[in-house]
Amino acid sequence: MLAIFENYMKAQHIDLTEEQIQMITAAAVERTVSRKTILLQAGDICRHKIFITKGFLRTYRIGADGTEHIMQFSPELNWTTDGESYTHRTPSSYIIEALEDSQLMIWNRDRFDTLLQTIPNLRTYSEQLISRHLHLSRNRLYQTFSATPAEKYEDFLQAYPGILSRVPLRMVASYLGVSLKTLTRIRQDQLRQPVK
Repeated sequence: MLAIFENYMKAQHIDLTEEQIQMITAAAVERTVSRKTILLQAGDICRHKIFITKGFLRTYRIGADGTEHIMQFSPELNWTTDGESYTHRTPSSYIIEALEDSQLMIWNRDRFDTLLQTIPNLRTYSEQLISRHLHLSRNRLYQTFSATPAEKYEDFLQAYPGILSRVPLRMVASYLGVSLKTLTRIRQDQLRQPVK
């Protein structure tokens, strides 16, 4: 698990020394969780940043009618948290759940804040991740208003290659904000199209 994270950090082209990468790694708690493990419950304050070394997580919210609305999928080599709850120390509206047995590295807020103060390049990288996440969230919101269901599905396949073998189609439909019936029709239409 540690080697995977260290290789990931080296591949990000952040100007970090070996010693700094080891400091970041040493501040984390390694955790292996089973499928369906809840890592953040709605109503709780998010106090951790999570890096997935193996496995797959989802972040979702339950609407007033009981419908699940998936906001984010987090496969391996990705970070996840509820940024709003984490930053402002307010109760989360979201649930973070393991979709597969997963291996995680988890930093509590105090330890991560200490790392950000001690390692300026980690702070820069963290700010870049937040900016990238905001950009992706805005693009997804724009897509919700402007794209057709078929366009949403195509963009989803590009953003998450190989995901269809890992999650139920109903979760993909929830993420895209379309009905399962609509998504099934889109997939059938694609299968009927000649290969280019």
